[in-house]
Amino acid sequence: MRPYLSPPLAVITMIGVLIAGSYAVAVLEEIAGTLVSRRPLRLTYVFWAPLATAALLLTQGRTSTERPDAQAWALAPALLAGLAAVGLAVIPIDQNTSVADPAAGFVLYSAAISYVMVAVYLHGWSANSTLPLIGAYRFIAQAFAFQIPFLLVLLAPALPAESLAISDIVEAQESLWNVVRQPLGLPIFLVVSAAATFSLPLDFPDAADLAGGTSSEVSASHRLAWRGARAGLLVMVAAMGASAFLGGWQGPWLPGWLWVILKTLLLLVILIASSHTFARLRIERFVVLAWVVLLPLSLVNIFFAGALLL
Repeated sequence: MRPYLSPPLAVITMIGVLIAGSYAVAVLEEIAGTLVSRRPLRLTYVFWAPLATAALLLTQGRTSTERPDAQAWALAPALLAGLAAVGLAVIPIDQNTSVADPAAGFVLYSAAISYVMVAVYLHGWSANSTLPLIGAYRFIAQAFAFQIPFLLVLLAPALPAESLAISDIVEAQESLWNVVRQPLGLPIFLVVSAAATFSLPLDFPDAADLAGGTSSEVSASHRLAWRGARAGLLVMVAAMGASAFLGGWQGPWLPGWLWVILKTLLLLVILIASSHTFARLRIERFVVLAWVVLLPLSLVNIFFAGALLL
């Protein structure tokens, strides 16, 4: 039986992972923005800029709207961060250590992804303002379009393992990683992950044409909390991609936990680079793309995985 972290250590670990992951995402965003704008890359600035931004937001005065649902508004970033923590908890740290490794880890992870829609809608609706509410409804349309391809593309790696436990999915890749066994899987996963984390070019609920959408009315510590929760969500999907398609802790020479970190960082780099490379789609075009292209491709991928298993 795989040893688990004690509850206090598990809580401390998850908080540390979310904070470190959010900082890593912010640093990668700074690097990508610097390279895209063709400015000189100053590593000192890149590593200190996220800390300076966080300090500035913490010291700012917070604005509000007329008659918002204050409790629900404050709950939204906490709920999003909690969902990111739940998703990360089912991903093994290495071969011998897990925060939680339930037999139905895939189901728990999928539930966390599904409830992201609730957190985003709550964030937009609670402000009692027009643009945040439009952003919230946009994400509902976006979520209905990407959730089925997301579930199917993650179910395919579970077929060779014949298990819904994430550790079993990783162990089944000892001889061959799923990125080779299921070549359609990782590209589809990266697209639907960008949609699930509402990152550019699929940032429809917080898009610029809505002046920030669900985030247009938030400021100060609330904005920092929402940014951190979004970054934690991005780390969650990257870590799952590393475990489901890139063999998780599998790799030579280095310890397993370091392979998990390196593979997660690789997918984070791909996702963040894509956000600075591709133009944002219109929401209706993405919905058509998800139903007409991503859904059939994810079905082909899972049928192919089932045929290989048979």
